[in-house]
Amino acid sequence: MHVREFAVPPPMIESATARRAVGDWAGACAAARVDVDLNLRAVARTRGRQLADRIRADLRRLAPDLLRWHLPRVAPDGLLRPGLTVSLARYGPAGSRGGAVHLVARTPPAWADAGQRISLALWDGSGFGDGPYAHPHPHPDRRFRLDLHRHLWDAHRAGELRERSGAGRPATVTGTATGTGTATATGTATGSGAATGTAAPDPVPKGSGCAVERWAAEAALLLDDRGRGGDAVTVRLGGRHRLVLRLRGDTGAGGPPAMTLAPAPAKGGAGDLPVLPDAATWVPPDLELLRAGLIDAGRLHPLVARALVPGHQPSGAPRTPEGAGDPHLVECRGDRHRIGLVDGKLVPLDHDPAEIRREELLAALGGNPLPCLRAIDEAHRHPECLVGVRARLDHGDDAGALATVESLLGPDALLRGGALRDELETAALRRVSHGLFRAGLAGLGPPTDVRDTRREVRTHPRHARHPRRP
Repeated sequence: MHVREFAVPPPMIESATARRAVGDWAGACAAARVDVDLNLRAVARTRGRQLADRIRADLRRLAPDLLRWHLPRVAPDGLLRPGLTVSLARYGPAGSRGGAVHLVARTPPAWADAGQRISLALWDGSGFGDGPYAHPHPHPDRRFRLDLHRHLWDAHRAGELRERSGAGRPATVTGTATGTGTATATGTATGSGAATGTAAPDPVPKGSGCAVERWAAEAALLLDDRGRGGDAVTVRLGGRHRLVLRLRGDTGAGGPPAMTLAPAPAKGGAGDLPVLPDAATWVPPDLELLRAGLIDAGRLHPLVARALVPGHQPSGAPRTPEGAGDPHLVECRGDRHRIGLVDGKLVPLDHDPAEIRREELLAALGGNPLPCLRAIDEAHRHPECLVGVRARLDHGDDAGALATVESLLGPDALLRGGALRDELETAALRRVSHGLFRAGLAGLGPPTDVRDTRREVRTHPRHARHPRRP
């Protein structure tokens, strides 16, 4: 849950919400670190005013902070899934790739992910879209798509999350589908060998967090959207674990269609089937955390909390940055001394200036400094809040990271060589890589002195066992 706190901090939500409330959709995108790579005037000239008006209406309904909250992320750091194009809305005939225009959200590749920025663009199947740079994967991803899940980015439909996530029903134990059995509206299934007493292999991993009870209804929505008929979809549960979900005609009155589940064939067959969107495959992590009692609604995005916990009222309590508060206590020469901020700098409070100047001179000549001075030096080089600062920098919350540092060291502090300064310098250099990518210089690759191979390996989708979870 700390990932969401760093990735979508409360100040971002408050600023984006305030601007969206007055109709400033572009300002809301800027507050949520979303770049707008489309020109509605150009769209009106080339594609007609009607299409431009439809796109403008969707942009006014867009909650960019809510979109950032729900975009796919990769383990272990919970960063945005890199190099991804997600369809938010489609304008045109169903099932048409060339004729339809998509409003898409894109994430940069891993080497240019500094700031964790998102971009909005249009894609019509003919090229890279209207953005100023060449994206490595410009076409909308079949697995990660939100055009069928507008409640994950549309502020006017955010309340649908309760029904689409299954929060309105009691929690059920998932993963009970076996063999090629038939799943009912509750998502349970019995294997084909149940009548003879032989147990078939279980195609759904137990405890995997699969939203089996919603699969049939979501598959029906997917098939209806395609407009090509059919009764089967592919369900991806991992890199090499796929199921074929087939809808059955024997549905209950007023209930969702029944379904059968079977492992996908090793070769052919399932490749041409539509893929159940990732957002429909899993139980949302917010709902799982709420059901487990690990978080309260006050730590969720306000639109998410209002949908999952009806009647919830945000407290609005201000959050202080890490390190803020009373002076720190240090064991110094058999006594407890204080260090705190004075005139914008972290200084010892229980030593007179003459003693401090004398001790600093002795330390410069190789002597053993006072414990108070050692504590201040350690705070400059490797403070206790370093983990939080690093997490904020990784998720693009530079303002939050600087506020944390200033609350500990003061706004006038001069950083000394150490881990803290290294992290701040690395974050600044990585922003240069993102600038190169945005400028259309992606073909040059990341500068050698900016590359962080450890982070690139850890955040690459191939190395994420559970890419859906932050």
